[in-house]
Amino acid sequence: MTVPPTAQECDADLIECSLADPEAFAALFDRYSAMLFRYVSRRLGPEAAEDVVGETFLAAFSKRHRYDLAQPDARPWLFGIATKLVARHHRTEAVRYRALRRSPVDGPVEGPADRVAAGVTASASRPALAEALAGLPRRDLDVLLLVAWGDLSYEEVARALGIPVGTVRSRLNRARRKVRAALGGTDPTREEA
Repeated sequence: MTVPPTAQECDADLIECSLADPEAFAALFDRYSAMLFRYVSRRLGPEAAEDVVGETFLAAFSKRHRYDLAQPDARPWLFGIATKLVARHHRTEAVRYRALRRSPVDGPVEGPADRVAAGVTASASRPALAEALAGLPRRDLDVLLLVAWGDLSYEEVARALGIPVGTVRSRLNRARRKVRAALGGTDPTREEA
């Protein structure tokens, strides 16, 4: 009889346990599905995100025997799989950015005055931001969005994409420069003095 995994078990332990007891893999879905959904939803829209997240876990489950058990955190691995699946849907993503570029600006968000002002400024720059993102090379876009929307560290992005950390840094720097230039050299979330 297999003991169910505890919340304190690291991801590598869960994956190892799932080799004998496939049900143990469900704990990874519980931990990371919402996080992956947010990331993919921002890239492809909520309609495609559910399918991509499902495909991500299906691919991860089928490849779990090849997971490097020395890596306690499976998040970069899962984000890497999701990013590769997003690349297959890149046309959908490009269409989404073009639609965002043409869409009207949403009204301000309710909340404290600073957040409203920052939200209005950020919303107003949404078309330019969408255009800048649509114009980035796929490799730079993947790095930028894994850091910004996936909340991964440089090392985790490197693991997710199978590239050196130095490459992550240079791609991120290049992407940030292009986006900043598209926004007139300013950060729309910061108030100018």
